[in-house]
Amino acid sequence: MAQPPLNALRAFEAVARIGSFRAAADSLFVTQPAVSHQIRHLEEWVGAPLFDRSGRVPVLLPRGASLARDLTMAFDAIDAACRRARPAVSDGALVVAAIPSVAICWLIPRLPRFRVQHPEIQLRVVYAHHGHDIDFATTDLAFTFGDSCPAGEGISSRPFLSGRSVPVASPALVGSAPAEPTSRWLLKVGLLHDSDPTGWRTWLSRAGQAVPDRLPGAIFEDFNLLRAAALAGQGVALCSLAMIKPDLAEGRLVPLSDIFVLEDFDYYLTQSGMVPMDAARRRARQAFLSWIEAEQAADAG
Repeated sequence: MAQPPLNALRAFEAVARIGSFRAAADSLFVTQPAVSHQIRHLEEWVGAPLFDRSGRVPVLLPRGASLARDLTMAFDAIDAACRRARPAVSDGALVVAAIPSVAICWLIPRLPRFRVQHPEIQLRVVYAHHGHDIDFATTDLAFTFGDSCPAGEGISSRPFLSGRSVPVASPALVGSAPAEPTSRWLLKVGLLHDSDPTGWRTWLSRAGQAVPDRLPGAIFEDFNLLRAAALAGQGVALCSLAMIKPDLAEGRLVPLSDIFVLEDFDYYLTQSGMVPMDAARRRARQAFLSWIEAEQAADAG
């Protein structure tokens, strides 16, 4: 059997991770038609479709979600191996690793304010991937997600945002919603799943609703894909209230219940005290931490 097409795998992983053919093309410095061609090439090699393209955004099919997860881990391992092989070089930038949900929903929209306050600090934002260890030899701060506070020798972590999640949908779907969503209504408008149906099974049980043996609906490997599908009116998603606060405030998404799940999960801000850094870098890291605290205080106020 022919070897898998590596360029197509890279293009597919980028689309799956970012959630957009156009944005993936920009990140790879190629055209959108080139990315689409690579995806078609990979689907021909696999012998099955990997995306559902019927909506406004590409939705990973189960086969595609599984492949995307494995590819992300593989590319991360390759990247880490190559970084270890290179001599340690620092350009003085403060390196912040963030899982995609934090980067896109919370951090990036606020960065202009940080740059205004600290124009002297060069910032580099890189992806952190859920379930992967952070290499603090090359990372100053990291935003992660989990059911427990990250720990380890020299590691300092604190809760950043709550992972507590409730059902949300676009206003286009809310008009037909009952006072409290029922299994029948949810299945009619469509369930959107984050990685697997576990969250929805828990929510339906807590809401006193029937839990079907099979919960249909698209599965999304990344929170940003899940949020994009909800914004596009493709169904009801379980989303962290803290993460989608701007969407709720501006009416792009509407909460459908106050019954929540994932209360044991949180977003965390982590750093290491084991990696040597000069005084300027320590000041830059402290300035960034102070700015984050100010942003959170403003949100709470």
